[in-house]
Amino acid sequence: MGSKTLPEEPPRLPIKLGSTTNGEYEPRPVSDRIRWVMRTALERADANARRLGMSRRSFLRSSCGAATVFLTLNEVSGCGGRYAIPEEAQTDPAAANVLEGDEFIFDVQTHHVSTDRPWWKTSRPTLANFLLTTPQANCGRSEKLECFDRDVFLKEVFLDSDTQLAVLSALWGTDDINAIHIDEEALTRKRVAQMEGSPRLRIHGIVLPKDESPQQTRERMHAMKERWKISAWKLYPVWTGDGTGYRLDDPATGLFTIREGLRLGIKIFAVHKGLPLPGNQGAFTSPIDVGPAAKAAPDATLLIYHSGYDPSIHEGPYDASGRSAEKGVNALIRSLEENGIGKRGNVYAELGSIWREVMKDPEQAAHVLGKLLVHLGEDRILWGTDAIWYGSPQDQIQAFRAFEISPEFQERYGYPALTPRIKRKIFGLNGARVYGVDVDEIRRAHANDAVMRERTEYRNDPNPSFRTYGPRTRRELLGLFRDEGPV
Repeated sequence: MGSKTLPEEPPRLPIKLGSTTNGEYEPRPVSDRIRWVMRTALERADANARRLGMSRRSFLRSSCGAATVFLTLNEVSGCGGRYAIPEEAQTDPAAANVLEGDEFIFDVQTHHVSTDRPWWKTSRPTLANFLLTTPQANCGRSEKLECFDRDVFLKEVFLDSDTQLAVLSALWGTDDINAIHIDEEALTRKRVAQMEGSPRLRIHGIVLPKDESPQQTRERMHAMKERWKISAWKLYPVWTGDGTGYRLDDPATGLFTIREGLRLGIKIFAVHKGLPLPGNQGAFTSPIDVGPAAKAAPDATLLIYHSGYDPSIHEGPYDASGRSAEKGVNALIRSLEENGIGKRGNVYAELGSIWREVMKDPEQAAHVLGKLLVHLGEDRILWGTDAIWYGSPQDQIQAFRAFEISPEFQERYGYPALTPRIKRKIFGLNGARVYGVDVDEIRRAHANDAVMRERTEYRNDPNPSFRTYGPRTRRELLGLFRDEGPV
């Protein structure tokens, strides 16, 4: 199709710095600082592309394009963190290799939706209202929600990024409005499993202890274990059908579910904490109940999705006193400390959405990672990206590879250096241990399988979208809860 019928889209930076959310919180407006970075990085990309005799699009798809963005971001960052990239990486592909790596990357939080049933045809708020506000909704498919289906998921996660293993996590909502059912998750897993070199995908099962009777919850959990062979349970304490939520340490709901899961022999529980869902009671996104629940159920493994991150606050050094410990990462740390859950405990902090947000602010990123490393330890932090809500997770991977905590913050706050060894643990080795994955076996299986061959061929002529999925303004987020379905 010629350019006359399909005009070139406006250029997108390979590192997504614009304002957006995963549909679970109000987006922060783009700051003047980030606007300057985006504008300046694009200008420099034009100049660097001309210097190398490349088109701007080709340059932006290269490691040099990503390096240009990170180096520009360094210029407006504080003293806490930076991206360790040499200046010459903007025009020297060899120097830009710092953004590449061979780590085992296990993304423990990814998502896609089903388009096989009309879950969006309801007057109740659904995920569809959010998805239709995103740029990806205009991807060219005949039905807009197909832009978020399993085909797009497989491309964005396994072709456009270095992810090797992933967890397809369950979504909020009762069966009538839930964007993906357990059988649909299993179908995606089956499709991936048909490729040589598998497995590459694990799945979660959603549990709704306040929207079902105890007997219904038991039956649901038993079926998900026996029929669908899930790897872990997914809990959204903030979401209930009546909007009231529940506590993780409540014997009738949260603890009931945890104890039932342990009885069934699946001890991993992925718990949404932080990122308050609009229209629900924000108190139930707080991680203050994590410590008591972990103490009451020591045999359970709790993966705290988003690490309790609350976008309404700015993450600074840890402070256990006053309002600073009521929300965000500080609240999670305080809850664990008060209940004796430490570096060898049964709680893990997961980086989905939180890393995507703070990587735009290296000083805040240094505090988040530094606090988690000091209080939970390098063995209790898990890599997750919330893909595909933000498009391909490759920019998040590149950012983490290059990021470093400054010597000044190490000395002032006692944060450890973010070494390659620690990064390898966070990228995948910790998740592999939690899920019982034999990394060496997986690496051998993946060494030259169909996905790797296709990824290698695709990288010869890549077509990454660089799309940012998610509402970019408060108005777009509120669209998530308007009383109409997709058209």
